[in-house]
Amino acid sequence: MVLLLERLWQRLRRKKETPQPRDFDGVSLSELLEFIQSQDLVSDLKENEAMIKQALGDSSDLTLRHLRFGRELQIPVLVLHIDGMVDSETLMNGLIGPILGKSSWLSEEESGQRLSRSELFLLMKEQILRNSSVHETASLDELLDYLVRGNAVLLMDGVPKALACEVKGWAERNVQQPTTEVAVRGPQNAFIENRRVNTTLLRRIIASPLLWFEDFKVGAVTNTMVTIAYIKGLVEDSLVEEVRERISSIEIDAIFESGHIEELIEDAPYSPFPTILRTERPDKVAAALLEGRVAIITDGTPYVLVVPVTFQSFLTAAEDYYERFFTGSVVRFIRAVAFFLALTLPSTYVAVTNFHQELLPTSLTLSIAAQREGVPFVAIVEALFLEVSFELLREAGIRLPKAIGPAISIVGALILGEAAVSAGLVSSALVIVVAATAIASFISPIYSMSISVHLLRFPMILLAGTLGLFGVMMGLAAILIHLCSVRSFGVPYLTPLAPAVPSEWKDTVVRVPMWKMDTRPKSLVKKEFIRQSPRQRPQPPEQEDTE
Repeated sequence: MVLLLERLWQRLRRKKETPQPRDFDGVSLSELLEFIQSQDLVSDLKENEAMIKQALGDSSDLTLRHLRFGRELQIPVLVLHIDGMVDSETLMNGLIGPILGKSSWLSEEESGQRLSRSELFLLMKEQILRNSSVHETASLDELLDYLVRGNAVLLMDGVPKALACEVKGWAERNVQQPTTEVAVRGPQNAFIENRRVNTTLLRRIIASPLLWFEDFKVGAVTNTMVTIAYIKGLVEDSLVEEVRERISSIEIDAIFESGHIEELIEDAPYSPFPTILRTERPDKVAAALLEGRVAIITDGTPYVLVVPVTFQSFLTAAEDYYERFFTGSVVRFIRAVAFFLALTLPSTYVAVTNFHQELLPTSLTLSIAAQREGVPFVAIVEALFLEVSFELLREAGIRLPKAIGPAISIVGALILGEAAVSAGLVSSALVIVVAATAIASFISPIYSMSISVHLLRFPMILLAGTLGLFGVMMGLAAILIHLCSVRSFGVPYLTPLAPAVPSEWKDTVVRVPMWKMDTRPKSLVKKEFIRQSPRQRPQPPEQEDTE
């Protein structure tokens, strides 16, 4: 009877009216964020519940479960989670089930000694909950962050703290084959939208404790998690610090894709050439980390950023290292030639047909002249018309559904080209030139570089149409000067060609055999140059002399 009266008195003494929610109508976003960040949890469970509902606007996907902990004490406990972001089985087996199942055991503990609420809270964290990860927090801001990321939050009456339990379980895409960097030989898995799955893919390739990950929260509203990955002891500390500073200095409301991060941290934002490599292949990122680079993984996107990079990085595919060096070298050389053709072929055609017909053989000149007979436009107008038409078809093929997109692109190109030639709007020779240019532009293994070539073709055509080959040379000189001035996180873009680093020429336009690639790029690492023993050349077995 005395115990019952004591509990009744404590309950009456702690009883408060539920605080009225603050009216947030007309309050700005910055004020709301400041309010949430300034609030701490209190001992009263109802007040904590009111604060959480107030901060979330009493959202319809917020799920609350009121429980009683302890057969004798019957301590009020509140479990919260976001509907659709948790695994119900994990929630029941790891959190709710243990709380209800330990009630009889707790009554025996109470018979021996009286435990305070804080001690019971610690007991629940260390011995009762079965979740793989349990975090303790005392601020409303951290509690809400755990909640909206798929964790279940537990609150106990009389304790100004909360426990965030790992119960995430939402629908997501499985690991699949790459869509933009297809390889015939090599790993066939690609990153997905889950950041933790992506770090796991890297761990499976680099099974070393020196592979370190650091997390950042970017975006005042979205709170997007961004992770940087590097190999400690191999990467330069100054590079890691530079990446940290650039990511930490981002002040923006929302980050949806790694492209947002790329634009906010790149060295040359006005350059037509990408200075940050974007890839969806885990093996390519792992190889970059082993060269002393840093990877930036953004939650919600399958594309990982790699810094620093050089121009040569965009002409290199992961498959180059899986084939024999002769095959890889030939393919790389073809890519370099294709890049040059994609940039200069239409402009060279315009310059030669308009200003420098004497450079062509007589028979070819007469053939082109016969084809252009009756064409009402000059060559520059023809070239621009076909290039714009090709870009429209390319964009339509990308945006249309996969079932009809490729068919529309192929059929549209054939019909448009044939109709334009039949109508006398363009010459058949120029159609061949533009088609060859389109094929060459897509040989680049990195899509962002091929887009840069597409854009640069238009000013090159304009220069060729006004100044001839002199305009083409001026355009190439301007591009080369620009490339020499661009840097990627302090590394010159044209390394190892400008500045010249002869020790790195073994892995540029051509690739030497794997057993000769015994050093890392000196432009990236200053400590660990050697990556393998120099005595790796295969030797045939010695044959014993037989008489």
